[in-house]
Amino acid sequence: METVKLAREAMATRFEIVLHGDNPISLRAAGEEALEEIEWVEAQLSIYRTDSQINHANLRAAFQPVKLEPTIFELLKHCEHLSSVTQGAFDITLGPLVRCWGFMGGAGQLPAPEAIAAAQALVGMHHVHLDEQAYTVQFDREGVLLDLGSIGKGYALERAKEILVENGIQSALIHGGTSTVATIGIPPDQDAWKIAITQPTEETEETTTMGIAELTGNALSVSAVWGKSFKTGDREYGHVLDARTGQPTAGAVQAAVTLPSATDADALSTALLVAGNHGIPWLDHHFPDHEYLLLKPGKCPLIKGILPRPPEDC
Repeated sequence: METVKLAREAMATRFEIVLHGDNPISLRAAGEEALEEIEWVEAQLSIYRTDSQINHANLRAAFQPVKLEPTIFELLKHCEHLSSVTQGAFDITLGPLVRCWGFMGGAGQLPAPEAIAAAQALVGMHHVHLDEQAYTVQFDREGVLLDLGSIGKGYALERAKEILVENGIQSALIHGGTSTVATIGIPPDQDAWKIAITQPTEETEETTTMGIAELTGNALSVSAVWGKSFKTGDREYGHVLDARTGQPTAGAVQAAVTLPSATDADALSTALLVAGNHGIPWLDHHFPDHEYLLLKPGKCPLIKGILPRPPEDC
């Protein structure tokens, strides 16, 4: 059994693929094709690329219907569905709030209450109208801004996985920045791909393992509040925002979700992070194949399916 590893920078992160099989030449060719698909997804979804379909929509959809490539249109329809089932905890129209809070290309800033209110008036999938016959998107007001950062990596991994499956790959792992992982089959001589879910230890570079996800062809995504943030007075403000309140999320500090679809796992880990405990009922109802880990400040994690760390470590 041969092992081939490939990597590429895209979406401001590092994507890596590990492939197992008998023919290293065909493994490498399939892996390269999958990485090219990830680059194609970035070219369509990036709000920072002037020629992307999402940027094109952001610039013009308030004034006229904008025709989209069918697969990108279907992704927006799926985002609309996910926003509905998560009761707004997942929302790709957060762009005005992200900009208001200074996290769009910046380290963050505390906005005035009236600025938050003005930005929040532009947020919500009800402002986005999708025409299934014409494959067009149109906004009902100027200033609406789509940002697929909370689902883009998962979608890219799912497209890459489809390429690998089409090329006959039976054992592979693909990850984007270690926070989102898609798998095919299982590794040689093992019963699952075992992925540690970690959190940083305060004031050190070490991490603490919160749980272990065992993947056998499904996907995992982890979302957390740490990373980009700023502090004003005694309070720290994180970059994960709640579209329903206009404020940084306070529902949890870390959420991990496993699902068959990497697209759904990416979106729903963010939604669960935003919703906290309130997200568990809609996960159970709409996504029966899921497992999750949810960590609230100062508490042991709530876990379903994912192997927890030893209880004495809580």
